[in-house]
Amino acid sequence: MSSNAHLPSLSVLRCFEAAAKHESFTAAAEELGLTQGAVSRQVKDLEDQIGAALFRREGRGVRLTHAGQRFAKDIAQNLTQLRRSVFQAVAAGEAQNVLTISALPTFATRWLVPRLVDFKQVHADICLVLQTRSEPFDLIEEGVDLAIHFGAPEWPGAQITPLCPEDLVVVAAPELLRQQADPEHPDMSALPLLHISSRPHLWDAFLKGQSSRVGSKNQSSYFDQFSLVISAAISGLGAAILPTYLIEDELAAGTLVRLASVPNSPNQNYFIATPTAVPNPLAAAFAAWVRKQVTQRV
Repeated sequence: MSSNAHLPSLSVLRCFEAAAKHESFTAAAEELGLTQGAVSRQVKDLEDQIGAALFRREGRGVRLTHAGQRFAKDIAQNLTQLRRSVFQAVAAGEAQNVLTISALPTFATRWLVPRLVDFKQVHADICLVLQTRSEPFDLIEEGVDLAIHFGAPEWPGAQITPLCPEDLVVVAAPELLRQQADPEHPDMSALPLLHISSRPHLWDAFLKGQSSRVGSKNQSSYFDQFSLVISAAISGLGAAILPTYLIEDELAAGTLVRLASVPNSPNQNYFIATPTAVPNPLAAAFAAWVRKQVTQRV
């Protein structure tokens, strides 16, 4: 008998995945469009095939056993990878060259995507698959050929190439500045401040360098994405410290006004990460293109 004969069917694994996620055969049945009895039978068949109880029956409900918890974690990862592979295959169609890229959400939306048409004009035969991630991850496991990230140059299992500094600036909307006693030289200790929650000390560090500090007059608002901080700054809710890469259009149009430059952290930069094992040769072409785009910034 071949080894494939011992593999559970995909329908059985999907039933188990849904039942494990909800710890409920009824909820799994609703998600999959099956009856509760059908899900229960599929799970029972899987338990018989594995030779271990995956669920513990408790009254009218179920709970994962220790074996079930381990299996659920592995299956969730494997099915996620399978879905990703199928998606990439569908996206690629008949294309011979596929390049999967990951980038920070706001950086991707506001800087990278508007420039991709330039890359596609030169590399029309490449199918691009773009996803956004905020933290380092296993490039090989996730099937990603190149990632653009910000932070310390540390990414396990990846080769790191510096891209550019963050280039932070203090900005505010013209409407907010017109409300100040001296619009051209506003009092930073009195402006409402917009903070990015992942880096709550940016304003403290900047104002300390200006021989000032965040005081009681500063009304503070916190956001978990740079995209939200940008929207808040444009609306006049407060002054913000933002990377120029994310607000090029606003600075050019005068929607946001640059008030001051912020020193770059020596250990915090944008960088490119590629897998150290079997890198996609197309990634080198994309990395070279990205570096060129950075040097061509106005």
